[in-house]
Amino acid sequence: MKGEQKMSQLMEITVGQLLDKMAEKYPDKDAVVYPLDNVRYSYREFNDICDKVARGFIKMGIKKGDHVAIWAPNYPQWLITQFATAKIGAVMVTVNTNYKVFELEYLLKQSDSTTLILTDGFKDSNYIQHIYKLCPELKSCKPGQLNSPEFPFLKNIIYIGDKKWEGMYNWDDLYTMAEDIDQKQLDDIKKTLDIHDVINMQYTSGTTGFPKGVMLTHYNIVNNGNLIADCMKLGPKDRLCIPVPFFHCFGCVLGIMACVTKGATIVSVKYFKPEWVMEAIQRERCTGVHGVPTMFIAILEHPDFDKYDFSSLRTGIMAGSTCPEKVMSAVIHKMGASEITIAYGQTESSPVMTQTRTDDPIELRVSTVGRPHPHVEVKIVDPETGKDLPPGVPGEIVTRGYHIMKGYYKMKEATAEVIDEEGWLHTGDIGEMTEDGYFKVTGRLKDMIIRGGENIYPREIEEFLYTHPAVKDVQVVGVPSRIYGEEVLACIILKEGASATEEEIIEYTKKGLSRFKAPKYVKFVDRYPLTASGKVQKYKIREQMIKELGLEDETEESV
Repeated sequence: MKGEQKMSQLMEITVGQLLDKMAEKYPDKDAVVYPLDNVRYSYREFNDICDKVARGFIKMGIKKGDHVAIWAPNYPQWLITQFATAKIGAVMVTVNTNYKVFELEYLLKQSDSTTLILTDGFKDSNYIQHIYKLCPELKSCKPGQLNSPEFPFLKNIIYIGDKKWEGMYNWDDLYTMAEDIDQKQLDDIKKTLDIHDVINMQYTSGTTGFPKGVMLTHYNIVNNGNLIADCMKLGPKDRLCIPVPFFHCFGCVLGIMACVTKGATIVSVKYFKPEWVMEAIQRERCTGVHGVPTMFIAILEHPDFDKYDFSSLRTGIMAGSTCPEKVMSAVIHKMGASEITIAYGQTESSPVMTQTRTDDPIELRVSTVGRPHPHVEVKIVDPETGKDLPPGVPGEIVTRGYHIMKGYYKMKEATAEVIDEEGWLHTGDIGEMTEDGYFKVTGRLKDMIIRGGENIYPREIEEFLYTHPAVKDVQVVGVPSRIYGEEVLACIILKEGASATEEEIIEYTKKGLSRFKAPKYVKFVDRYPLTASGKVQKYKIREQMIKELGLEDETEESV
Protein backbone atom coordinates (compact mmCIF):
# COMPACT_ATOMS: atom_id res chain seq x y z
CA MET A 1 0.00 0.00 0.00
CA LYS A 2 2.99 2.26 -0.45
CA GLY A 3 2.24 5.64 -1.97
CA GLU A 4 -1.26 5.66 -0.49
CA GLN A 5 -0.39 8.73 1.60
CA LYS A 6 -0.23 10.72 -1.66
CA MET A 7 -3.95 10.15 -2.20
CA SER A 8 -6.05 13.32 -2.14
CA GLN A 9 -7.93 14.59 0.85
CA LEU A 10 -11.67 15.11 0.47
CA MET A 11 -12.52 18.26 -1.49
CA GLU A 12 -15.12 20.70 -0.20
CA ILE A 13 -16.13 22.25 -3.49
CA THR A 14 -19.21 22.24 -5.71
CA VAL A 15 -19.18 20.86 -9.25
CA GLY A 16 -19.49 24.40 -10.63
CA GLN A 17 -16.69 25.77 -8.46
CA LEU A 18 -14.48 22.88 -9.61
CA LEU A 19 -14.92 23.80 -13.27
CA ASP A 20 -14.37 27.50 -12.52
CA LYS A 21 -11.13 26.58 -10.74
CA MET A 22 -9.85 24.43 -13.62
CA ALA A 23 -10.68 27.17 -16.14
CA GLU A 24 -8.46 29.54 -14.13
CA LYS A 25 -5.69 26.99 -13.71
CA TYR A 26 -5.65 25.54 -17.25
CA PRO A 27 -7.44 28.15 -19.41
CA ASP A 28 -5.95 27.16 -22.78
CA LYS A 29 -5.72 23.42 -22.24
CA ASP A 30 -8.14 21.09 -24.07
CA ALA A 31 -11.08 20.27 -21.82
CA VAL A 32 -13.46 18.55 -24.24
CA VAL A 33 -12.68 17.03 -27.64
CA TYR A 34 -14.95 15.19 -30.08
CA PRO A 35 -12.42 14.32 -32.79
CA LEU A 36 -14.99 12.81 -35.16
CA ASP A 37 -17.33 15.84 -34.86
CA ASN A 38 -14.77 18.65 -35.04
CA VAL A 39 -15.65 19.87 -31.54
CA ARG A 40 -12.87 21.20 -29.30
CA TYR A 41 -13.20 23.38 -26.18
CA SER A 42 -10.41 24.67 -23.98
CA TYR A 43 -11.16 24.77 -20.25
CA ARG A 44 -11.84 28.51 -20.50
CA GLU A 45 -14.17 28.03 -23.50
CA PHE A 46 -15.96 25.09 -21.91
CA ASN A 47 -16.50 26.97 -18.64
CA ASP A 48 -17.80 30.02 -20.52
CA ILE A 49 -20.31 27.96 -22.52
CA CYS A 50 -21.49 26.18 -19.35
CA ASP A 51 -22.01 29.58 -17.67
CA LYS A 52 -23.94 30.78 -20.71
CA VAL A 53 -26.25 27.75 -20.75
CA ALA A 54 -26.71 28.11 -16.98
CA ARG A 55 -27.91 31.68 -17.57
CA GLY A 56 -30.24 30.38 -20.28
CA PHE A 57 -31.67 27.89 -17.78
CA ILE A 58 -32.26 30.74 -15.31
CA LYS A 59 -34.13 32.74 -17.95
CA MET A 60 -36.20 29.64 -18.74
CA GLY A 61 -37.32 29.61 -15.12
CA ILE A 62 -35.26 26.66 -13.89
CA LYS A 63 -34.41 27.12 -10.21
CA LYS A 64 -32.16 25.58 -7.59
CA GLY A 65 -33.51 22.13 -6.70
CA ASP A 66 -35.50 21.72 -9.94
CA HIS A 67 -35.04 18.43 -11.77
CA VAL A 68 -33.71 18.60 -15.33
CA ALA A 69 -33.76 15.30 -17.23
CA ILE A 70 -31.46 14.67 -20.18
CA TRP A 71 -32.18 11.94 -22.70
CA ALA A 72 -29.35 11.77 -25.20
CA PRO A 73 -26.25 9.81 -26.18
CA ASN A 74 -22.81 11.27 -25.38
CA TYR A 75 -23.35 14.60 -27.13
CA PRO A 76 -21.31 17.70 -26.17
CA GLN A 77 -24.62 19.19 -24.94
CA TRP A 78 -24.81 16.38 -22.37
CA LEU A 79 -21.50 17.49 -20.87
CA ILE A 80 -22.56 21.13 -20.90
CA THR A 81 -25.84 20.23 -19.17
CA GLN A 82 -24.00 18.38 -16.39
CA PHE A 83 -22.04 21.49 -15.43
CA ALA A 84 -24.65 24.15 -16.31
CA THR A 85 -27.27 22.55 -14.05
CA ALA A 86 -24.70 22.18 -11.28
CA LYS A 87 -23.84 25.89 -11.48
CA ILE A 88 -27.45 26.88 -10.64
CA GLY A 89 -28.11 24.04 -8.19
CA ALA A 90 -30.57 22.20 -10.44
CA VAL A 91 -30.55 18.40 -10.26
CA MET A 92 -29.59 16.63 -13.47
CA VAL A 93 -31.64 13.46 -13.98
CA THR A 94 -29.91 11.05 -16.35
CA VAL A 95 -32.13 9.04 -18.68
CA ASN A 96 -31.11 5.68 -20.14
CA THR A 97 -30.70 6.10 -23.90
CA ASN A 98 -32.47 2.78 -24.56
CA TYR A 99 -35.68 3.79 -22.79
CA LYS A 100 -38.98 3.42 -24.60
CA VAL A 101 -42.22 5.27 -23.90
CA PHE A 102 -43.32 3.22 -20.85
CA GLU A 103 -39.96 3.62 -19.12
CA LEU A 104 -39.79 7.33 -19.88
CA GLU A 105 -43.29 7.85 -18.52
CA TYR A 106 -42.31 6.23 -15.22
CA LEU A 107 -39.10 8.25 -14.90
CA LEU A 108 -40.66 11.63 -15.69
CA LYS A 109 -43.47 11.05 -13.19
CA GLN A 110 -41.31 9.57 -10.45
CA SER A 111 -38.55 12.18 -10.78
CA ASP A 112 -40.87 15.25 -10.89
CA SER A 113 -38.72 16.63 -13.71
CA THR A 114 -39.59 20.18 -14.81
CA THR A 115 -37.46 20.00 -17.95
CA LEU A 116 -36.57 17.32 -20.49
CA ILE A 117 -33.64 17.76 -22.87
CA LEU A 118 -33.66 15.27 -25.75
CA THR A 119 -32.31 14.33 -29.16
CA ASP A 120 -34.09 12.64 -32.09
CA GLY A 121 -33.54 9.21 -30.60
CA PHE A 122 -31.13 6.33 -30.29
CA LYS A 123 -31.12 2.98 -32.08
CA ASP A 124 -34.77 1.87 -32.34
CA SER A 125 -36.17 4.40 -29.86
CA ASN A 126 -37.72 7.55 -31.41
CA TYR A 127 -37.62 10.13 -28.61
CA ILE A 128 -39.76 12.70 -30.44
CA GLN A 129 -42.57 10.21 -31.04
CA HIS A 130 -42.40 9.07 -27.43
CA ILE A 131 -42.69 12.53 -25.89
CA TYR A 132 -45.57 13.54 -28.20
CA LYS A 133 -47.37 10.32 -27.28
CA LEU A 134 -46.95 11.05 -23.56
CA CYS A 135 -47.67 14.78 -23.88
CA PRO A 136 -50.04 15.40 -26.83
CA GLU A 137 -50.55 18.91 -25.40
CA LEU A 138 -47.05 19.77 -26.65
CA LYS A 139 -48.33 20.17 -30.21
CA SER A 140 -50.59 23.04 -29.25
CA CYS A 141 -48.55 24.93 -26.65
CA LYS A 142 -45.76 27.48 -26.76
CA PRO A 143 -42.28 26.38 -25.66
CA GLY A 144 -41.98 26.48 -21.89
CA GLN A 145 -45.75 26.44 -21.34
CA LEU A 146 -46.54 22.74 -21.33
CA ASN A 147 -49.54 22.00 -19.14
CA SER A 148 -49.98 18.24 -18.92
CA PRO A 149 -52.35 16.65 -16.38
CA GLU A 150 -50.22 13.50 -16.51
CA PHE A 151 -46.96 15.37 -15.85
CA PRO A 152 -47.83 18.37 -13.67
CA PHE A 153 -44.16 19.32 -13.05
CA LEU A 154 -43.03 19.14 -16.68
CA LYS A 155 -42.92 22.55 -18.42
CA ASN A 156 -39.89 22.69 -20.72
CA ILE A 157 -38.87 20.38 -23.55
CA ILE A 158 -35.51 21.28 -25.13
CA TYR A 159 -34.51 19.66 -28.41
CA ILE A 160 -30.85 19.19 -29.36
CA GLY A 161 -30.78 19.67 -33.12
CA ASP A 162 -31.63 22.02 -35.98
CA LYS A 163 -35.23 20.96 -36.63
CA LYS A 164 -38.17 22.85 -35.16
CA TRP A 165 -40.70 20.84 -33.16
CA GLU A 166 -44.03 22.11 -31.89
CA GLY A 167 -43.97 23.05 -28.20
CA MET A 168 -40.21 22.62 -27.85
CA TYR A 169 -37.29 24.95 -27.38
CA ASN A 170 -34.18 24.36 -29.46
CA TRP A 171 -30.85 24.06 -27.66
CA ASP A 172 -29.59 27.22 -29.35
CA ASP A 173 -32.48 29.15 -27.75
CA LEU A 174 -30.57 28.83 -24.47
CA TYR A 175 -27.75 30.98 -25.87
CA THR A 176 -30.21 33.67 -26.93
CA MET A 177 -32.03 33.60 -23.58
CA ALA A 178 -28.72 33.85 -21.72
CA GLU A 179 -28.27 37.40 -23.02
CA ASP A 180 -31.07 38.57 -20.69
CA ILE A 181 -29.31 37.30 -17.55
CA ASP A 182 -26.07 38.93 -16.42
CA GLN A 183 -23.16 36.97 -14.96
CA LYS A 184 -23.60 38.54 -11.53
CA GLN A 185 -27.04 36.93 -11.19
CA LEU A 186 -25.49 33.53 -11.88
CA ASP A 187 -22.57 34.20 -9.52
CA ASP A 188 -25.01 35.14 -6.74
CA ILE A 189 -26.81 31.82 -7.18
CA LYS A 190 -23.51 29.92 -7.07
CA LYS A 191 -22.85 31.40 -3.61
CA THR A 192 -26.08 29.86 -2.24
CA LEU A 193 -25.10 26.29 -3.14
CA ASP A 194 -23.94 23.75 -0.59
CA ILE A 195 -21.58 20.85 -1.29
CA HIS A 196 -24.10 18.46 0.26
CA ASP A 197 -26.94 19.51 -2.06
CA VAL A 198 -28.24 16.79 -4.36
CA ILE A 199 -26.95 17.55 -7.85
CA ASN A 200 -27.31 14.32 -9.80
CA MET A 201 -30.05 11.70 -9.94
CA GLN A 202 -29.49 8.39 -11.68
CA TYR A 203 -31.99 5.60 -12.01
CA THR A 204 -30.85 2.10 -11.16
CA SER A 205 -31.48 -0.43 -13.89
CA GLY A 206 -34.43 -1.83 -11.99
CA THR A 207 -33.54 -5.52 -12.01
CA THR A 208 -35.91 -5.88 -9.06
CA GLY A 209 -39.05 -3.78 -8.91
CA PHE A 210 -39.22 -0.35 -10.50
CA PRO A 211 -36.09 1.75 -11.05
CA LYS A 212 -35.09 3.96 -8.14
CA GLY A 213 -33.72 7.51 -8.38
CA VAL A 214 -30.33 7.56 -6.64
CA MET A 215 -29.66 11.04 -5.20
CA LEU A 216 -26.00 12.05 -5.37
CA THR A 217 -24.44 15.30 -4.11
CA HIS A 218 -21.62 17.59 -5.25
CA TYR A 219 -19.55 16.10 -2.41
CA ASN A 220 -20.29 12.54 -3.57
CA ILE A 221 -19.30 12.84 -7.21
CA VAL A 222 -16.48 15.41 -6.98
CA ASN A 223 -14.61 13.34 -4.41
CA ASN A 224 -15.33 10.01 -6.03
CA GLY A 225 -14.07 11.34 -9.35
CA ASN A 226 -10.95 12.73 -7.71
CA LEU A 227 -10.07 9.50 -5.89
CA ILE A 228 -10.75 7.43 -9.03
CA ALA A 229 -8.31 9.69 -10.90
CA ASP A 230 -5.73 9.22 -8.14
CA CYS A 231 -5.88 5.44 -8.55
CA MET A 232 -5.24 5.89 -12.29
CA LYS A 233 -2.48 8.47 -11.65
CA LEU A 234 -4.46 10.79 -13.90
CA GLY A 235 -3.07 14.29 -14.36
CA PRO A 236 -3.40 17.41 -16.53
CA LYS A 237 -1.32 15.85 -19.32
CA ASP A 238 -3.69 12.91 -19.68
CA ARG A 239 -6.32 12.56 -22.41
CA LEU A 240 -9.06 10.07 -21.52
CA CYS A 241 -11.28 8.46 -24.17
CA ILE A 242 -14.78 7.97 -22.72
CA PRO A 243 -17.00 5.81 -24.97
CA VAL A 244 -19.15 4.47 -22.11
CA PRO A 245 -22.60 6.09 -21.69
CA PHE A 246 -22.61 9.42 -19.85
CA PHE A 247 -26.02 8.64 -18.33
CA HIS A 248 -24.34 5.93 -16.27
CA CYS A 249 -21.94 6.62 -13.38
CA PHE A 250 -19.18 5.02 -15.43
CA GLY A 251 -19.39 7.90 -17.89
CA CYS A 252 -20.29 10.89 -15.74
CA VAL A 253 -18.18 10.11 -12.64
CA LEU A 254 -15.40 7.63 -13.54
CA GLY A 255 -14.97 9.51 -16.79
CA ILE A 256 -16.08 13.15 -16.75
CA MET A 257 -15.57 14.00 -13.08
CA ALA A 258 -12.26 12.12 -12.88
CA CYS A 259 -10.94 14.23 -15.77
CA VAL A 260 -12.16 17.59 -14.52
CA THR A 261 -10.81 17.10 -10.99
CA LYS A 262 -7.30 16.84 -12.50
CA GLY A 263 -7.56 19.15 -15.49
CA ALA A 264 -7.28 16.18 -17.88
CA THR A 265 -8.87 16.18 -21.34
CA ILE A 266 -12.21 14.46 -22.06
CA VAL A 267 -12.13 12.78 -25.47
CA SER A 268 -15.46 11.32 -26.49
CA VAL A 269 -17.57 9.80 -29.24
CA LYS A 270 -21.36 10.12 -29.38
CA TYR A 271 -21.78 6.41 -28.75
CA PHE A 272 -19.65 3.30 -28.86
CA LYS A 273 -18.38 1.95 -32.15
CA PRO A 274 -15.03 0.16 -31.98
CA GLU A 275 -13.66 1.91 -35.07
CA TRP A 276 -14.68 5.33 -33.68
CA VAL A 277 -12.91 4.62 -30.39
CA MET A 278 -9.76 3.41 -32.13
CA GLU A 279 -9.77 6.49 -34.37
CA ALA A 280 -10.24 8.81 -31.38
CA ILE A 281 -7.41 7.17 -29.42
CA GLN A 282 -5.04 7.40 -32.37
CA ARG A 283 -5.96 10.92 -33.50
CA GLU A 284 -5.91 12.52 -30.02
CA ARG A 285 -3.03 10.43 -28.63
CA CYS A 286 -5.23 9.32 -25.73
CA THR A 287 -3.40 8.11 -22.63
CA GLY A 288 -6.43 6.37 -21.16
CA VAL A 289 -9.64 4.62 -22.21
CA HIS A 290 -12.67 3.38 -20.28
CA GLY A 291 -14.87 0.44 -21.16
CA VAL A 292 -16.73 -2.66 -20.11
CA PRO A 293 -15.11 -5.98 -21.12
CA THR A 294 -17.47 -6.39 -24.11
CA MET A 295 -16.22 -3.06 -25.51
CA PHE A 296 -12.57 -4.06 -25.18
CA ILE A 297 -13.32 -7.44 -26.81
CA ALA A 298 -15.03 -5.64 -29.75
CA ILE A 299 -11.94 -3.43 -30.21
CA LEU A 300 -9.42 -6.26 -29.89
CA GLU A 301 -11.33 -8.48 -32.35
CA HIS A 302 -11.97 -5.71 -34.89
CA PRO A 303 -10.50 -6.66 -38.30
CA ASP A 304 -8.73 -3.27 -38.53
CA PHE A 305 -7.23 -3.40 -35.02
CA ASP A 306 -3.65 -3.67 -36.29
CA LYS A 307 -4.04 -0.55 -38.47
CA TYR A 308 -4.37 1.76 -35.45
CA ASP A 309 -1.67 3.23 -33.23
CA PHE A 310 -2.29 2.65 -29.52
CA SER A 311 1.22 3.57 -28.37
CA SER A 312 -0.03 6.58 -26.38
CA LEU A 313 -2.21 4.44 -24.07
CA ARG A 314 -1.23 3.98 -20.45
CA THR A 315 -4.28 3.65 -18.22
CA GLY A 316 -8.06 3.52 -18.03
CA ILE A 317 -10.74 1.53 -16.25
CA MET A 318 -12.39 -1.76 -17.06
CA ALA A 319 -15.55 -2.26 -15.04
CA GLY A 320 -19.22 -3.21 -15.26
CA SER A 321 -18.75 -6.97 -15.38
CA THR A 322 -16.16 -9.68 -14.81
CA CYS A 323 -12.89 -9.19 -16.67
CA PRO A 324 -11.51 -12.42 -18.16
CA GLU A 325 -7.75 -12.72 -17.72
CA LYS A 326 -7.15 -13.12 -21.47
CA VAL A 327 -8.96 -9.85 -22.18
CA MET A 328 -7.00 -8.00 -19.50
CA SER A 329 -3.75 -9.44 -20.84
CA ALA A 330 -4.60 -8.33 -24.38
CA VAL A 331 -5.53 -4.80 -23.26
CA ILE A 332 -2.19 -4.52 -21.44
CA HIS A 333 0.04 -6.12 -24.06
CA LYS A 334 -1.71 -5.46 -27.39
CA MET A 335 -3.25 -2.06 -26.63
CA GLY A 336 -0.43 -0.97 -24.33
CA ALA A 337 -2.63 0.10 -21.42
CA SER A 338 -0.18 -1.37 -18.90
CA GLU A 339 -1.64 0.66 -16.01
CA ILE A 340 -5.34 -0.02 -16.67
CA THR A 341 -7.33 -0.49 -13.46
CA ILE A 342 -10.40 -2.39 -12.32
CA ALA A 343 -13.07 -0.54 -10.35
CA TYR A 344 -16.04 -1.81 -8.37
CA GLY A 345 -19.07 -0.10 -6.93
CA GLN A 346 -22.67 0.78 -7.59
CA THR A 347 -24.64 3.92 -8.30
CA GLU A 348 -25.64 4.17 -4.63
CA SER A 349 -21.97 4.62 -3.70
CA SER A 350 -21.21 7.38 -6.22
CA PRO A 351 -20.17 4.74 -7.56
CA VAL A 352 -16.63 3.45 -6.81
CA MET A 353 -15.69 1.92 -3.47
CA THR A 354 -12.72 -0.29 -4.44
CA GLN A 355 -10.18 -0.06 -7.24
CA THR A 356 -6.92 -1.67 -8.26
CA ARG A 357 -3.88 0.57 -8.56
CA THR A 358 -1.68 1.13 -11.60
CA ASP A 359 1.15 -1.00 -10.20
CA ASP A 360 -0.97 -3.99 -9.14
CA PRO A 361 0.05 -7.22 -10.93
CA ILE A 362 -2.28 -8.56 -13.62
CA GLU A 363 -3.29 -11.46 -11.34
CA LEU A 364 -4.84 -9.02 -8.87
CA ARG A 365 -6.53 -7.06 -11.65
CA VAL A 366 -8.48 -10.10 -12.80
CA SER A 367 -8.97 -11.98 -9.54
CA THR A 368 -9.97 -8.98 -7.38
CA VAL A 369 -11.68 -5.60 -7.67
CA GLY A 370 -8.90 -3.88 -5.77
CA ARG A 371 -8.62 -2.19 -2.40
CA PRO A 372 -10.95 0.38 -0.85
CA HIS A 373 -10.42 4.02 -1.78
CA PRO A 374 -9.09 6.29 0.96
CA HIS A 375 -11.87 7.73 3.14
CA VAL A 376 -14.00 4.66 2.36
CA GLU A 377 -14.81 1.71 4.63
CA VAL A 378 -15.57 -1.68 3.08
CA LYS A 379 -16.12 -4.97 4.89
CA ILE A 380 -17.72 -8.39 4.53
CA VAL A 381 -20.65 -9.34 6.76
CA ASP A 382 -22.83 -12.37 7.26
CA PRO A 383 -26.04 -11.54 5.31
CA GLU A 384 -28.16 -13.29 7.93
CA THR A 385 -26.64 -11.97 11.18
CA GLY A 386 -24.85 -8.81 10.02
CA LYS A 387 -21.69 -9.89 11.89
CA ASP A 388 -18.27 -9.08 10.43
CA LEU A 389 -16.55 -11.97 8.62
CA PRO A 390 -12.79 -12.65 8.48
CA PRO A 391 -10.68 -12.72 5.31
CA GLY A 392 -11.40 -15.62 2.99
CA VAL A 393 -14.99 -16.11 4.16
CA PRO A 394 -17.69 -15.08 1.65
CA GLY A 395 -20.51 -12.79 2.71
CA GLU A 396 -22.23 -9.54 1.74
CA ILE A 397 -20.11 -6.52 0.79
CA VAL A 398 -21.07 -3.39 2.76
CA THR A 399 -19.54 0.08 2.61
CA ARG A 400 -19.66 3.38 4.50
CA GLY A 401 -18.24 6.86 3.99
CA TYR A 402 -18.56 10.20 2.19
CA HIS A 403 -19.62 8.38 -1.01
CA ILE A 404 -22.96 7.01 0.16
CA MET A 405 -26.02 8.45 -1.63
CA LYS A 406 -28.48 10.76 0.10
CA GLY A 407 -31.09 8.09 -0.60
CA TYR A 408 -33.63 7.01 -3.20
CA TYR A 409 -35.89 9.86 -4.34
CA LYS A 410 -39.30 9.63 -2.63
CA MET A 411 -38.55 6.07 -1.46
CA LYS A 412 -37.72 6.22 2.25
CA GLU A 413 -38.53 2.58 2.91
CA ALA A 414 -36.37 1.36 0.02
CA THR A 415 -33.54 3.60 1.29
CA ALA A 416 -33.83 2.15 4.79
CA GLU A 417 -33.61 -1.36 3.32
CA VAL A 418 -30.13 -0.72 1.89
CA ILE A 419 -28.60 1.82 4.33
CA ASP A 420 -28.65 0.59 7.93
CA GLU A 421 -28.78 2.67 11.11
CA GLU A 422 -24.99 2.79 11.32
CA GLY A 423 -24.69 4.21 7.80
CA TRP A 424 -23.54 1.03 6.05
CA LEU A 425 -24.75 0.58 2.48
CA HIS A 426 -25.67 -3.06 1.86
CA THR A 427 -24.67 -3.77 -1.73
CA GLY A 428 -26.45 -7.09 -2.20
CA ASP A 429 -23.18 -8.40 -3.65
CA ILE A 430 -21.46 -11.51 -2.36
CA GLY A 431 -17.70 -11.27 -1.98
CA GLU A 432 -14.73 -11.88 0.23
CA MET A 433 -11.63 -10.03 1.39
CA THR A 434 -8.10 -11.36 1.02
CA GLU A 435 -5.52 -11.23 3.79
CA ASP A 436 -3.94 -8.25 1.96
CA GLY A 437 -7.16 -6.23 1.98
CA TYR A 438 -8.19 -6.80 -1.63
CA PHE A 439 -11.81 -7.63 -2.40
CA LYS A 440 -13.32 -10.27 -4.65
CA VAL A 441 -16.88 -10.20 -5.95
CA THR A 442 -18.32 -13.66 -6.43
CA GLY A 443 -21.92 -12.81 -7.29
CA ARG A 444 -25.12 -11.14 -6.24
CA LEU A 445 -27.03 -12.38 -3.21
CA LYS A 446 -29.84 -13.24 -5.59
CA ASP A 447 -27.39 -14.72 -8.13
CA MET A 448 -25.99 -17.21 -5.67
CA ILE A 449 -27.15 -20.72 -6.57
CA ILE A 450 -28.16 -23.04 -3.74
CA ARG A 451 -28.21 -26.63 -4.98
CA GLY A 452 -29.11 -29.27 -2.45
CA GLY A 453 -27.90 -27.06 0.38
CA GLU A 454 -24.58 -26.27 -1.30
CA ASN A 455 -23.82 -22.61 -2.02
CA ILE A 456 -22.53 -22.21 -5.58
CA TYR A 457 -21.02 -18.94 -6.76
CA PRO A 458 -21.52 -18.37 -10.52
CA ARG A 459 -18.30 -16.34 -10.82
CA GLU A 460 -16.18 -19.35 -9.89
CA ILE A 461 -17.72 -21.53 -12.61
CA GLU A 462 -17.54 -18.72 -15.16
CA GLU A 463 -13.85 -18.14 -14.52
CA PHE A 464 -13.17 -21.85 -14.88
CA LEU A 465 -15.11 -22.18 -18.15
CA TYR A 466 -13.12 -19.27 -19.62
CA THR A 467 -10.19 -21.70 -19.65
CA HIS A 468 -11.99 -23.94 -22.18
CA PRO A 469 -10.41 -23.27 -25.60
CA ALA A 470 -13.78 -22.92 -27.39
CA VAL A 471 -15.43 -20.53 -24.90
CA LYS A 472 -15.46 -16.81 -25.73
CA ASP A 473 -17.90 -15.69 -23.03
CA VAL A 474 -20.00 -17.43 -20.38
CA GLN A 475 -22.74 -16.50 -17.92
CA VAL A 476 -23.84 -18.92 -15.20
CA VAL A 477 -27.29 -18.73 -13.60
CA GLY A 478 -29.45 -20.89 -11.40
CA VAL A 479 -32.66 -22.43 -12.72
CA PRO A 480 -35.33 -24.12 -10.61
CA SER A 481 -35.31 -27.81 -9.72
CA ARG A 482 -37.95 -29.58 -7.62
CA ILE A 483 -35.32 -32.09 -6.46
CA TYR A 484 -32.34 -29.87 -5.60
CA GLY A 485 -34.00 -26.48 -5.35
CA GLU A 486 -31.78 -25.12 -8.12
CA GLU A 487 -29.56 -26.44 -10.90
CA VAL A 488 -26.66 -24.75 -12.65
CA LEU A 489 -27.07 -23.49 -16.20
CA ALA A 490 -24.17 -22.24 -18.32
CA CYS A 491 -25.02 -19.89 -21.17
CA ILE A 492 -22.07 -19.84 -23.58
CA ILE A 493 -20.91 -17.78 -26.55
CA LEU A 494 -18.38 -19.79 -28.55
CA LYS A 495 -15.33 -18.34 -30.26
CA GLU A 496 -15.67 -17.83 -34.00
CA GLY A 497 -15.08 -21.10 -35.81
CA ALA A 498 -14.99 -23.11 -32.58
CA SER A 499 -17.37 -25.89 -31.60
CA ALA A 500 -18.33 -27.73 -28.44
CA THR A 501 -21.15 -29.92 -27.19
CA GLU A 502 -23.20 -29.68 -24.02
CA GLU A 503 -21.76 -32.97 -22.80
CA GLU A 504 -18.20 -31.78 -23.42
CA ILE A 505 -18.72 -28.61 -21.35
CA ILE A 506 -20.34 -30.55 -18.48
CA GLU A 507 -17.56 -33.13 -18.38
CA TYR A 508 -14.88 -30.42 -18.62
CA THR A 509 -16.38 -28.72 -15.56
CA LYS A 510 -16.66 -31.94 -13.60
CA LYS A 511 -12.96 -32.56 -14.21
CA GLY A 512 -11.94 -29.14 -13.00
CA LEU A 513 -14.40 -28.36 -10.19
CA SER A 514 -16.47 -30.22 -7.61
CA ARG A 515 -19.10 -32.29 -9.40
CA PHE A 516 -21.99 -30.42 -7.79
CA LYS A 517 -20.76 -27.22 -9.48
CA ALA A 518 -20.99 -28.72 -12.97
CA PRO A 519 -23.89 -27.33 -15.03
CA LYS A 520 -26.86 -29.60 -15.61
CA TYR A 521 -27.81 -27.43 -18.58
CA VAL A 522 -25.62 -25.82 -21.25
CA LYS A 523 -27.01 -23.42 -23.83
CA PHE A 524 -25.06 -21.94 -26.74
CA VAL A 525 -26.13 -18.42 -27.72
CA ASP A 526 -24.95 -15.57 -29.98
CA ARG A 527 -25.45 -12.72 -27.48
CA TYR A 528 -26.67 -11.84 -24.00
CA PRO A 529 -29.32 -9.34 -22.95
CA LEU A 530 -27.44 -6.20 -21.88
CA THR A 531 -28.23 -2.94 -20.17
CA ALA A 532 -27.32 0.20 -22.13
CA SER A 533 -24.13 0.46 -20.07
CA GLY A 534 -23.02 -3.01 -21.16
CA LYS A 535 -23.89 -5.05 -18.08
CA VAL A 536 -25.24 -8.54 -18.64
CA GLN A 537 -28.80 -8.90 -17.32
CA LYS A 538 -28.61 -12.29 -15.64
CA TYR A 539 -32.21 -12.24 -14.49
CA LYS A 540 -33.30 -12.00 -18.14
CA ILE A 541 -31.07 -14.95 -19.07
CA ARG A 542 -32.69 -16.92 -16.27
CA GLU A 543 -36.23 -16.02 -17.34
CA GLN A 544 -35.47 -16.87 -20.96
CA MET A 545 -33.87 -20.21 -20.12
CA ILE A 546 -36.70 -21.26 -17.80
CA LYS A 547 -39.07 -20.82 -20.74
CA GLU A 548 -36.82 -22.53 -23.27
CA LEU A 549 -36.23 -25.52 -21.00
CA GLY A 550 -39.89 -25.75 -19.97
CA LEU A 551 -39.08 -25.37 -16.28
CA GLU A 552 -42.10 -23.25 -15.33
CA ASP A 553 -43.58 -26.16 -13.36
CA GLU A 554 -40.27 -26.59 -11.56
CA THR A 555 -40.53 -22.92 -10.53
CA GLU A 556 -43.91 -23.51 -8.92
CA GLU A 557 -42.71 -26.65 -7.17
CA SER A 558 -39.57 -25.02 -5.81
CA VAL A 559 -41.16 -21.90 -4.28
